[in-house]
Amino acid sequence: MSHEKIVVVGARENNLKNITVEIPRDKLVVITGLSGSGKSSLAFDTIYAEGQRRYVESLSSYARQFLGQMDKPDVDSVEGLSPAISIDQKSTSRNPRSTVGTVTEIYDYLRILFARVGIPYSPATGKPIERSTPDQVVDAAMALGEGVKIQVLSPVVRGRKGTYQKELEDIEKAGFVRVRVDGEMYEVTDDIPMDRYKQHTIEVVIDRLVVKEGIERRLSDSIETALKMGKGLVTISHEDGMEWKDVLFSEFYSCPESGFTMPELEPRMFSFNSPYGACPDCTGLGTKTEFDPDLCIPDKSKPVRDGAIVPFVYKSGEVKEWWPQVLDGVGRAMGFDAHIPVAELTDEQYDAVLHGLDKPVTVKMTYSRSTREFQTKWDGVLNVLKKKFEQTESEWVRGDLQQYMRTKPCPTCGGKRLKPESLCVKLASVDISDISEMSVGEAFVFFDHLDKKLNERQKIIGERAIKEIRERLGFLNDVGLTYLNLSRAANTLAGGEAQRIRLATQIGSGLMGCLYVLDEPSIGLHQRDNQKLIETLLRLRDLGNTVIVVEHDEDTMRASDWMIDIGPAAGEHGGQVVNEGPYDEFIKRDSPTARYLNGTDEITVPTSRRQPKSGYPL
Repeated sequence: MSHEKIVVVGARENNLKNITVEIPRDKLVVITGLSGSGKSSLAFDTIYAEGQRRYVESLSSYARQFLGQMDKPDVDSVEGLSPAISIDQKSTSRNPRSTVGTVTEIYDYLRILFARVGIPYSPATGKPIERSTPDQVVDAAMALGEGVKIQVLSPVVRGRKGTYQKELEDIEKAGFVRVRVDGEMYEVTDDIPMDRYKQHTIEVVIDRLVVKEGIERRLSDSIETALKMGKGLVTISHEDGMEWKDVLFSEFYSCPESGFTMPELEPRMFSFNSPYGACPDCTGLGTKTEFDPDLCIPDKSKPVRDGAIVPFVYKSGEVKEWWPQVLDGVGRAMGFDAHIPVAELTDEQYDAVLHGLDKPVTVKMTYSRSTREFQTKWDGVLNVLKKKFEQTESEWVRGDLQQYMRTKPCPTCGGKRLKPESLCVKLASVDISDISEMSVGEAFVFFDHLDKKLNERQKIIGERAIKEIRERLGFLNDVGLTYLNLSRAANTLAGGEAQRIRLATQIGSGLMGCLYVLDEPSIGLHQRDNQKLIETLLRLRDLGNTVIVVEHDEDTMRASDWMIDIGPAAGEHGGQVVNEGPYDEFIKRDSPTARYLNGTDEITVPTSRRQPKSGYPL
């Protein structure tokens, strides 16, 4: 059998009528026809499905157990297949952590670029952060004051999974007695609890001293030893009242004026999917979903205790449980009558209702024959609802409470997703989140002129990463996605946008000898960008791949190397190959699609249009 064709024999999947078709390899092939005629059944359910099944079967039995059993399509044989990749409109990521930047791998190259050529700046002074020498660390320790107890620690393991028994044995052989593991002090010979699957931090206690004159030489030797063991890092832990405080010093980055220090720059510092880079408040999501005061108290003309706080009210209008009496107690504590409307409260009183009080409130419960008084802590409406939302096991209760919640940008990072120290690292006066907020078009211009803003050392180190970023941005431009921000969440993309992003990503991967199957990539694309999309498909073909496109677009058909028309009608009246061949020969034959392409049939423009009803926008 020739290696220049994909030969499908006896395809009967869905409504296909036992068809046999030969598709040239390394060409742009368009499968067209009426909706429901069987185009996707041939392209996706037969050719792509068989390519995927054969790939999975080539894996080991151990790997196959995680992928599941793939059924063979209803086809006699398919020959000449390559590894198949589907780029359809149903593959949009639903992960809230996925963005346009991460899906296209642009953000991965950005992280590498900032970790290698980024310049850290002090948030206090705005000046570049310089590296700390052992002498500077000694001076900082001595400046803590006479009589202060200090410990010199060397971080040998920072946030890594494992038990590290060998490392502990090596520490003991080196003559050290104590280590601090996850903040707890142990002797090296102790049975230290460490979970293999959890992250641990191990710091060797190099020396313990009291600050006084004459210890500079000993302190300097200890710091140099710590820096050597810790690969450039040393922690000075000092006693401050009843607790110990740590200051991390690096041979690499330290601000002498403010004392701000940061560890060696690593790509994970710039990842909002890693605990070392993510904002600790929103864990890298950039948003927080919290109870909104305006949703909890929508009508401020109602009395505080009698229906103003909507989550405390039954559908019948009756206030739930003991909340009226509790709010009466809050009113007595803050000097207001809970029967007055919320609008009449002062800012301080309103804040107490929402966020709670430090002091306990006195609650009076009146029963049929007696009155009982007791004191309780008032956490505030928002905290009470938050606690109930987190502790309940009822999905109905969660769903009911969610109507009073609103998603807002994280107040700590301002929606930038990263820790403050990660945002202190800049390249050409912008941080990594500033670049993420740029549109694809703006970012392309930025990186096109970045060379002029870098010194020679930065150019040499960052050359490869900048090249990869620029190429991927160019691919996104070519498929008409210039307007998308790199920080745009992937789960907000339309099907056509997600498909074209995957298309640009595949071009960036540079794979050859593959079979790509696409589902109407021109949907939702402005006509002015159609030619860019076609050029992208041709580029994918020119890399040495076979590109099969299910499409209705006329321009894509004209640019194709081979066309297949499935029909003649839809459903049970379709499923047959009614025409195939190069475009010039295809339009000479009689088939539904060919008649429209050669002008035999056409859809006429209506001579009159329906008039819109009054009140409807034009």
